[in-house]
Amino acid sequence: MRAAGLDIGSRSTELVVVDNASREALEWHEIETTHQVEADCRRLLAQISFDRLIVTGYGRTLAEVVLDCRTVTEIKAYARGAQALYPACRGVLDIGGQDTKAIVLDGNGRPLRFEMNDRCAAGAGRFLEMMAAALHYRIDEFGSAGQTGQDGVQISSMCAVFSESEVIGLMTRGVKREDIARAVHRTIIGRSLGMLTRIDASPPLMFAGGAARNPCLVSLLSEAMPDRVFVPEHPQMVGALGAALLACES
Repeated sequence: MRAAGLDIGSRSTELVVVDNASREALEWHEIETTHQVEADCRRLLAQISFDRLIVTGYGRTLAEVVLDCRTVTEIKAYARGAQALYPACRGVLDIGGQDTKAIVLDGNGRPLRFEMNDRCAAGAGRFLEMMAAALHYRIDEFGSAGQTGQDGVQISSMCAVFSESEVIGLMTRGVKREDIARAVHRTIIGRSLGMLTRIDASPPLMFAGGAARNPCLVSLLSEAMPDRVFVPEHPQMVGALGAALLACES
């Protein structure tokens, strides 16, 4: 039997297929999420064969209706996926497109506590996109720019819109772009560490989600938690993997 997990995010949609007996991932796919979410999902699912399906993520409520399938929360899916990839982890930080999630796990990969920042773009992937655009970087080069910058610049606003104005103001005063880029990344990690502290998360920690492909975020988080941060090879697939494993176990 083959079980599938579909993670419909605000920026991308991931699909993982797992062998029911071995629990090993057989294939995975990723596409950009568009305004045609149902068509996106059907196109992805048409490429694979599966016996069971569980959907998670930003668009799971819609999928439950149009695909007539089971759904689970992102918290549960990420917890299960993280435990499968890194059994020693006791916490998960997921920086997604529209929200950030901090999760504490027990020894069996079950979520004990969590906090979500889902009411404001600040601290999430959308914030990165806005700041990169304001600084005239492509999003795929923004992390590298932040790594070359120097510390010393601060972004004081807690609002994404006001932060954008602050960034533009810093540029007009002649502050180096890469130094501002580093300050943006440090702001995101600072907010994420605050979430982890509030739920009393302790390392080892998995850094998951699309933002975990950003080298500056990874280095700053690792700097704050030396030798206690694990980034999987495909961090954006953790939720879909967790959903597929939960489909195996359902």
